[in-house]
Amino acid sequence: MDLLNTLVDKGLRRELPTREEALAVLATSDDELLDVVAAAGKVRRQWFGRRVKLNYLVNLKSGLCPEDCSYCSQRLGSKAEILKYTWLKPEEASQAAAAGVAGGAKRVCLVASGRGPTDRDVERVGKTIAAIKEQNEDVEVCACLGLLSDGQAERLRDAGADAYNHNLNTSEATYGAITKTHTYADRVDTVQKAHAAGLSACSGLIAGMGESDEDLVDVVYSLRELDPDSVPVNFLIPFEGTPLAKEWNLTPQRALRILAMVRFVCPDVEVRLAGGREVHLRTMQPLALHLVNSIFLGDYLTSEGQAGQADLDMIADAGFEVEGAGTSTLPAHRSDAQAGGCGSHGGGAGASVCGSSASDASSDAGAAGCGSACGGCSGHAREEPVAAVVPAPAGAQAEAGDVRSDLVAVRRRGAGTDLAPNA
Repeated sequence: MDLLNTLVDKGLRRELPTREEALAVLATSDDELLDVVAAAGKVRRQWFGRRVKLNYLVNLKSGLCPEDCSYCSQRLGSKAEILKYTWLKPEEASQAAAAGVAGGAKRVCLVASGRGPTDRDVERVGKTIAAIKEQNEDVEVCACLGLLSDGQAERLRDAGADAYNHNLNTSEATYGAITKTHTYADRVDTVQKAHAAGLSACSGLIAGMGESDEDLVDVVYSLRELDPDSVPVNFLIPFEGTPLAKEWNLTPQRALRILAMVRFVCPDVEVRLAGGREVHLRTMQPLALHLVNSIFLGDYLTSEGQAGQADLDMIADAGFEVEGAGTSTLPAHRSDAQAGGCGSHGGGAGASVCGSSASDASSDAGAAGCGSACGGCSGHAREEPVAAVVPAPAGAQAEAGDVRSDLVAVRRRGAGTDLAPNA
């Protein structure tokens, strides 16, 4: 296909595709799917080889969020029977993080539900970061605490944080239909604060909330303008007790096309396969490794993921390798720019300068905690805990309007429980 040849050439040059080209990727047929994966795979291998970075989530504070993000099991008014607990002690969080590091995780993501951290919360997280790095000095730590006030990003950096996550989630045009208690501009502002403080910015999206192809392209182009180092791609888990419980809009094929589009638009960025992969990609997860270079290991915030050993087996069986602690994730042109502070990471056409997007973003409004949280807060309640997620049978895509509480298990192990974590 001429389209795919063009996209590969642009990806190898870090050149921004046109919106029409990005939309065309989402419009390809199932018959063309393997060609799309192969083309995006060339771009992925150019910048990241066959390495897969492993990340591990630690939910520092679960549930009880005052924000109303429609997709989130921790939202205000959620009836999902998730774990609810207040802040983990630093030693408890360090113990949870150690399980992920032992499983091969290179980055630990510390997440807390809520509108945004107080200064006391930032101090508490700083102590947690110190406890984690005392045990594993080489591990990367990413914080995800909601909207940041002035000076908080700098305090987290000084406490040892390497990165900050705050997802845009969906397009600016549709954001108001998803969340009422804060704005899209609030999210942009927090990503810019992380950038300005010299933290590695992590910001991504949630697909499958009923958005159009145009919305998906809009949010990915907005992410390209913000220039984060990491772009997590979450797939909505429509859990009972939230407004999006009946939004089943994804097939494995569509999920792969979305990942390919993100790779073409953000060719040299760490694209992370995040929450919902087990539910929507199911047995086609290995194909996604040809598009992404990063995944979460084990469980998510409120839902259980694929068994950690199954993740490792999948990576090996697909011919990929786990990225080691001594290896730089990002290509040299990005890692060098990151070391120099906030600024453009690229010299290719379409590269952007930090802060060039949404310069009028509000700086004093709130943002959701779990909704911005590295992906994967989603979880359905089940009457009994289960040992691992069991993929749905092939072709078991739910019909629109159905509630499918059988496709995912609520997290009942790890942080906040007496049971061993999945890593």
